[in-house]
Amino acid sequence: MATALLSTGAMPGSGFNQSVLSPAGVQAWSIEHLWSLMLWTSTGVFTLVLIALYLAIVRGRRHHSRDEGSSTSEGSSEGALRRGVASAVGLTVAILLVLLFASIWTGRAVGALQASSAVSIEVTGHQWWWEIHYEDAVPSERVITANEFHIPVGQPVVLKVTSRDVIHSLWIPNLQGKRDLIPGYTTATWIEADHPGVFRGQCAEFCGIQHAHMALTVVAEPEAAFTQWLAAMRAPARGTSDPSLVRGRDVFMQARCAGCHTIRGTDAGGQVAPDLTHIGSRRTLGAATIPNTPEQLASWIRDPQHVKPGNQMPPNPLAEPDVQALVAYLGTLQ
Repeated sequence: MATALLSTGAMPGSGFNQSVLSPAGVQAWSIEHLWSLMLWTSTGVFTLVLIALYLAIVRGRRHHSRDEGSSTSEGSSEGALRRGVASAVGLTVAILLVLLFASIWTGRAVGALQASSAVSIEVTGHQWWWEIHYEDAVPSERVITANEFHIPVGQPVVLKVTSRDVIHSLWIPNLQGKRDLIPGYTTATWIEADHPGVFRGQCAEFCGIQHAHMALTVVAEPEAAFTQWLAAMRAPARGTSDPSLVRGRDVFMQARCAGCHTIRGTDAGGQVAPDLTHIGSRRTLGAATIPNTPEQLASWIRDPQHVKPGNQMPPNPLAEPDVQALVAYLGTLQ
């Protein structure tokens, strides 16, 4: 199974990158620059306010200690106060204008990525997992997967996003800002990775009790590796004559699994749960809730409600030999 990037026993996402401070794409760099500008500007303003406050306190104490109450001194103090307030207001307006123009520039930069030959991916949010469709003019060339998608480095990618149930929000911090997924509407956002890596995305809109466990994995890789991966994903599940694997396939078909899940190349054609045609190649299970290892997969099959309470997959009262046969079969679906 695909566990090479996950340390043994580690939570899913260990070794993955999920930070706006580590940009890996064109739009993410623009967002990071705006964040840095606002951070250091705010830090400078805060420091100046503290210095001004300290000087005002010190000056006030000196006036009181000298018992200066002449009208000349009061007039001079009021004049200095007016000049100070006017300077502060002017500086504040200038800073706000700079931040306004920086925000507008960033917004335009984030939305400027366009390309007629971009990779087109449909992302549909469910409670609580992500359905991924790679579009293609030729129906046989389309790819369906779940909770993990690959993109080529240096090429624009358009994500067409929508939701099947409630409002979700797609956020891949290293590559782009947030984009809401509205039921019944499809909107688009663009990403482009500038170097290879494995990045974690997250639902950023509270969508139910498992909102925190609705993540996905984005793998940015060289074009050749991406093309190879896409070709592998287009292939149906490989057949087998191994008796133990045949038993696992039979368990899948005869239990509840085939009613909800699809495995292309078999009679399983369920449409309400993630496509499992190549589940063995994915890094995580349950929308990046647990690592994709045989032990974790067996635990998920036995009682997914224990791992992720509230999800729509019920417990499976299978005998232990059937569970192990099913795990072995699913592990071959690379």
